[in-house]
Amino acid sequence: MNRTEVAALLAYAVRLDPRLTPESQADAAERLDQWYELLADVPPTAPHPDGRDWNAAHVVKHHISSSPYRIQPSDVSRPWHTFKADTLGRHTDPIPPVDPNNAKAYRAALLGTRQAVATGQAAPSVIRELTGGSTRDARDEFAAARLAAIGSTYVPRDIADKFEPWRRAKAQRERLAAAGKPDPLNIPCPWEACRAAAGKPCQQGTKNRRDRPDPHPARVDAATAQHYAQQGAA
Repeated sequence: MNRTEVAALLAYAVRLDPRLTPESQADAAERLDQWYELLADVPPTAPHPDGRDWNAAHVVKHHISSSPYRIQPSDVSRPWHTFKADTLGRHTDPIPPVDPNNAKAYRAALLGTRQAVATGQAAPSVIRELTGGSTRDARDEFAAARLAAIGSTYVPRDIADKFEPWRRAKAQRERLAAAGKPDPLNIPCPWEACRAAAGKPCQQGTKNRRDRPDPHPARVDAATAQHYAQQGAA
């Protein structure tokens, strides 16, 4: 909350509990300073995936109506930090709609989402299959951004399967994206004799080069390491 929002919350508390009325203007300013120092990182409202949204005014009202003790700013900040820990614990990082090869942008997108959740500016992203929400396959939403990065539009699995014999390589990449697993074709092949570009299949042969059915092991290892390094760094 900014200083104006904290002042409004404090005025609300005084209205509900006249015992909090300051004796002088100096006392009022000192109390506002105290409340602002403890509540600057507490939002007035914030969403919750279960609908139990945060509202600082409700916390003030509950304390005054249920406790014989005069409310302190910590009586608001403590419940907020409990609420924040709960929402972050429920948050599942969606796949950022950025090029997965750009580690800096990828980390920044993840951190931006987490910061928005932590400050109450956004609701946590929750896998609905595990929380009893929509019956729609939650992977559809999370896979869409990563599929876009490999130049693909999401289609239902049963329809995609019918075309798989004619698009095996891309179908495999889509399966990896939907499952959130490392995709070797996200990076260039590091093997000296191949050096296939990102998005291109590995090559075999020296003179008559042709596509390999599977990526080289070195490429698989490098893609796996990068995938989990990006997750760990975030």
